[in-house]
Amino acid sequence: MRLPMATPTGWRREGNLPAELTSFIGRTRLLANLKRHLGESRLVTVTGIGGVGKSRTVLRLAHQIRGQYEDGVWFADLARLQDAGMVKHTIASALGIADQSSRAESETLSEWVGERQILLIIDTCEHLVQGCAELVEELLNGNANLKVLATSRQSLNLPYEHVIPVPPLQVPGEDPAENLFANESVQLFAARAGTVVPDFVLDEENITAVAELCRRLDGIPLAIELAAVRLRALSVEQILALLADRFSLLAGASRTALPRHQTLRAAIGWSHELCEPAERLLWARLSVFAGDFELDAARSVCADERLPQENITDLVTGLVEKSILLIKSNPAGVRYQLIDTLAEYGEEWLDKLGESDKMRHKHLEYYLSLAQRGEDAWSGPRQLYWFVRMRHEHDNVRVALEHALRTPGESVLALRLLGSLWFMWFCCGLTREGRLYLERALAVNEGLSRERCKALWVLSYVRSAQGDVGAAVLAAEQCSTEAVKVGDSKAVILASKMQGTAALLQGDLQKASALLGVAIEFNVDNKELNPGLLPAIVELSIVLTAQGELFEAESLQLDALQVCKERGELWLGSYAHWALAMTRLATNRPQDALADAQESLRVKRHFHDTVGTLIVLEGVARIYSALEQPHVAARLLGALQQNWKKAGLPMLGAPWLTGDHEKCVKEVGKALGEDGYKQAFEDGSRLDLDEASSLALGEMDAPL
Repeated sequence: MRLPMATPTGWRREGNLPAELTSFIGRTRLLANLKRHLGESRLVTVTGIGGVGKSRTVLRLAHQIRGQYEDGVWFADLARLQDAGMVKHTIASALGIADQSSRAESETLSEWVGERQILLIIDTCEHLVQGCAELVEELLNGNANLKVLATSRQSLNLPYEHVIPVPPLQVPGEDPAENLFANESVQLFAARAGTVVPDFVLDEENITAVAELCRRLDGIPLAIELAAVRLRALSVEQILALLADRFSLLAGASRTALPRHQTLRAAIGWSHELCEPAERLLWARLSVFAGDFELDAARSVCADERLPQENITDLVTGLVEKSILLIKSNPAGVRYQLIDTLAEYGEEWLDKLGESDKMRHKHLEYYLSLAQRGEDAWSGPRQLYWFVRMRHEHDNVRVALEHALRTPGESVLALRLLGSLWFMWFCCGLTREGRLYLERALAVNEGLSRERCKALWVLSYVRSAQGDVGAAVLAAEQCSTEAVKVGDSKAVILASKMQGTAALLQGDLQKASALLGVAIEFNVDNKELNPGLLPAIVELSIVLTAQGELFEAESLQLDALQVCKERGELWLGSYAHWALAMTRLATNRPQDALADAQESLRVKRHFHDTVGTLIVLEGVARIYSALEQPHVAARLLGALQQNWKKAGLPMLGAPWLTGDHEKCVKEVGKALGEDGYKQAFEDGSRLDLDEASSLALGEMDAPL
């Protein structure tokens, strides 16, 4: 079965720059100035008012110079981030760092950046200036090849920072010798007008009115773009007349008294007034979303008796046509987004309407419902859909959690949301974030409850994934104790399973066998395959392989794979293939083992399962050693050492994994000799995770 790829860009070194959605007009001198100062300074902060084009200019620059950075240009958007404590984590996620250990986040970031030649773009810092400044200072002090380009309405106030203000576009009349048709503001208006009215032509008849309009809009790109949208219903002259009236009212008939931030607000306010009343209300309500959202989300969150669900689609279309909403298409479907300045305006109106709390509660309820649907469907044929969907909904999940944790009476909903998203934290590469939120939510929900029990076994699961086994055991034991008190038998069983997982990672095979066996026995009739029954079966098979009971282990693995195949379960199936590969290697069938391990890797490429991929690659290195291909094994060992650094604790500290790794190193070193091993190892150390997977899959040539 061919699946759409969802491999995170952090697995590769080219970066994660967003695509440019519109043509870029003008700014030639500004771009040249930015290039020059970025060449001279390690920190450049681009400042300016909202809507002036800071982010768009930086994105254009980044696409122009991306080839100058060997290890990529990386883009971190902080626009809708609310918690200053999440700045480091958000930037680490943008870099594709999947560290699942319990190390300090800044330590992880600094270690991953290392000596890499990277340009890090941090977009929209003004509401988190202190946190951004502290992190940037720490990273630049520790990483000599790193450069940072930030956008903010105010500087970071660091001693070595070079601040470059982004002015509005040049307006007609500033240069008396300039040809009006060549003016940047006029060109921007013409370009956007052409997308709104395809037959629009800038000519001698309308150039004077367009030039005056751009003058009145102070050359502010967002204001010009919003004005261009009105061409669907008005001529340029009509737009100019209406806007002139508005400015006269605002400035008391004194044009010079109207500051530029008021110009932008006037343009936005005018667009707001020209919307239908229902469109205005929807605009305000859509401001509760973070990043982008699906139409279904808008219909569920924003609809009521004033905005019937059946009207939402047409209203969204209207806001797209008026350039209030951006439309974003991707392989997963169409999504919509309010750009930041317009979202802020919508938030103000929502607050004036007295609907902020109501809409944020509905937003939280929608994402809780979505999480529960994802949990119910996780082990079925749409598993990959839910992986991609929840990665897209990451920003909205954060906003929903922050609202629940900060709002009296809502915190138990944070527990429900976090518990339902166990698959997102554990399977989608967000383990560290899951732990942070779970611990916060448990701290503010101290009363015994089923929601708390579920959050505790989920916390145990994610702590195990970090290799923090002692803390995982504590959470599982606490879950078991509290579950007995509230009569939650399911949580008791899952707590036993998580204790078994922790015992396996500790190398206590006898205890792991007993606990996993209990979990399997009580889960046999349970229709929920994950995270109880199937993981317990695969983990028990690992125990049996380590104990030398290979026939029993293989039988369990084949049973698990059959169930996965019947249900369409991919993620757990990839682990079952890896476990089967290790059993077949132990029974001297390295070629069969390679086929299973490679199948595991093919599936893992669709998920952000960095640690799982590294564990499989550990096995593949052993298999290539057994197949008498030590050069491939040595290159994989080199890649593993480098890539474990950004994934956390190597091999999760499990004795049975570290023992196999050390044995493989000795075997390969003996086969190649000291110099040969060193050369192959160093060659492999330059491979990123995707390249290492390609090598293991036979897609990359290895020197003989």
